[in-house]
Amino acid sequence: MNNRQIKTVGIVVKPNHAEAWQTACELSEWLEKRGVTLVGKLFAEVGKPDKALCDIEVVENDKFDADLIIVLGGDGTMISTSRLIGDCEVLVLGINYGSLGYLTEFRIEELFPALEAILGGEYEIDRRVMLQADHWRGEELLASGRVLNDVVINKAALARIIEIDVNLNGLFVNSFRADGLIVSSPTGSTAYNLSAGGPIIYPSMNAVVLTPICPFTLTNRPIVVPDTAEIELKLINENEGVVLTLDGQIGYPMSVNDRVLIRKSEMTFNLVRPPNRNYFDVLRNKLKWGR
Repeated sequence: MNNRQIKTVGIVVKPNHAEAWQTACELSEWLEKRGVTLVGKLFAEVGKPDKALCDIEVVENDKFDADLIIVLGGDGTMISTSRLIGDCEVLVLGINYGSLGYLTEFRIEELFPALEAILGGEYEIDRRVMLQADHWRGEELLASGRVLNDVVINKAALARIIEIDVNLNGLFVNSFRADGLIVSSPTGSTAYNLSAGGPIIYPSMNAVVLTPICPFTLTNRPIVVPDTAEIELKLINENEGVVLTLDGQIGYPMSVNDRVLIRKSEMTFNLVRPPNRNYFDVLRNKLKWGR
């Protein structure tokens, strides 16, 4: 398969990970020899080693403008990267140190052979749906963000059960009384959603799943809806300690009558797909099916 030529590359490194930093240095030399421009390296959040191992420009808390981003770390680092791509149609190559991740599907020993194929235009893209979430208080937009995994409304450990009204394209769905509610993309279906009893959704499905967390009524079950719908969540009861979280990495406190509007993002997260395994290989490995 012939794809666009890769001319610029960015690197995202897992915080406080010496081996990932060393790999970034090796990558810099490898790319330079092949005439590929390294536009910068970003450490997800914090974690730059005390002593730099090579001379690469470091970009912190900024957005990349590159043809390809190489993520050195785990799924958490990959999720952080999804917030850095802005509105760029960038490819993402995830490298995992250790066991395979749901998102970082390439092992470290596969890095350079995979890059050779990518630079030669031989690769396949797995386009993952992302969700856009807007947090409203009355007519005031308090926060806005894009997620790869999920949008969650959750209560603090000692808070009472919370009540959340759900509307789909203006139609009332249900009033969920629970410890919280998860709105998950297909990618996020194997994360918090799965732990809360929600279904696994194949990554290319045009669907979103709503999963209550420890519902007060057992008949309140997860529901799968089209990803073309606009979902509105409204916090009904006064309850201190209720938090809106985006991908489990950014949180915002919520008050009674706050609304969260969720819709499909116009941008996709474009993963480079490994040629020697598929999604079910990853599921069997991570969930230990048949063992």
